[in-house]
Formats: sequence, C-alpha cells, structure tokens
Amino acid sequence: MLTLVMKMEKIVWQGLLYDFYGELLTEHQRQIYEDVVFHDLSLSEIAQEKGITRQGVHDLVRRCDRILEEYEKKLRLAEKFQVTKQLAERIEHLLDEYQEKREEALLEKARETAGKITEI
Repeated sequence: MLTLVMKMEKIVWQGLLYDFYGELLTEHQRQIYEDVVFHDLSLSEIAQEKGITRQGVHDLVRRCDRILEEYEKKLRLAEKFQVTKQLAERIEHLLDEYQEKREEALLEKARETAGKITEI
C-alpha cells in the first residue's frame, strides 16, 4: 500500500512539475513524457510507436525528470505554488470561521496569512 501511495505522489509531483516547466522540454520529450506520465502507456508501447528502443524511452523519461527537477530546484515555482495554495486555503478557513463566530481576531489572522502570500 505504501508503495502505491508513493507512486501516486510521484505521479502528482511529475504532473505539477510538467505543468510549470513542460514547455521548456523539446516537442519529442514532451510527447514521450506525456505518454508515460499522463497516458500511462508502457515503455514498450511508446518504443514501438516512436521507433526507438524501450531503453531509449526509459532514459528519455529519466532525463526529463531530471530536467524538470533542475528547473524546480532553481526556480521553485511548484513549491511556491503549493505554499500559496495552502495559505489561500487557510484564509478561506479563517473567513468561514469568522462568519460563524464574528471574532475580530480571526480577521487579523486572515490578514496576516494574506501578508505571507505577498512575501513568497
């Protein structure tokens, strides 16, 4: 079960990185990466379709993973997006709570959280 969860997390992470940096890959890299990550095609299926070896597909996907990770290491866009999303969710929660309780302290917490977004 744990390996399934880890695999799902990896796929989500790959998808997120691809969303941010996929356009920086070549067209050939994008096509193959999408086939593996998003369309869940086997390496053999892709190799046959593209006229390359299964090992070639495997190497290309690993190279794309490294490229995308390097972009993230330098630019941190996916990380900043995730933090911003969490802060926005926190603000929503605080405002919902404020509607129920009408405590001014909750509004102040929402303002503080909003301020953190501008610091990212």
